[in-house]
Amino acid sequence: QVQLVESGGGLVQAGGSLRLSCAASGRTFSRYAMGWFRQAPGKEREFVARISWSGGSTYYADSVKGRFTISRDNAKNTVYLQMNSLKPEDTAVYYCAADPAGWGQHTATYEYDYWGQGTQVTVSS
Repeated sequence: QVQLVESGGGLVQAGGSLRLSCAASGRTFSRYAMGWFRQAPGKEREFVARISWSGGSTYYADSVKGRFTISRDNAKNTVYLQMNSLKPEDTAVYYCAADPAGWGQHTATYEYDYWGQGTQVTVSS
């Protein structure tokens, strides 16, 4: 079992930065690939970023590549999403998710077994 809790969301101006954190419980955390997804009102939940269980591979949606960075610290059971140069279109509830596969470049929600409650990110223009 993996339990996930996101934090770090808030209201920021366009061009600003935020760092989201996802705190995980469970002794098998390090064996899971981790992903960040986001969902804006009226839109489907979309893939943002993924990191392999080892941290050696990352994958980003085109919309955030070059601006967002996903990282993990398995010793702290924590995954991060550093978000720079934020845009109003980044406004959404951000969710972290765990994929027991631990590898690959999965981007679909059904490929992740565990989800956090989400944290709101609002970017003003």
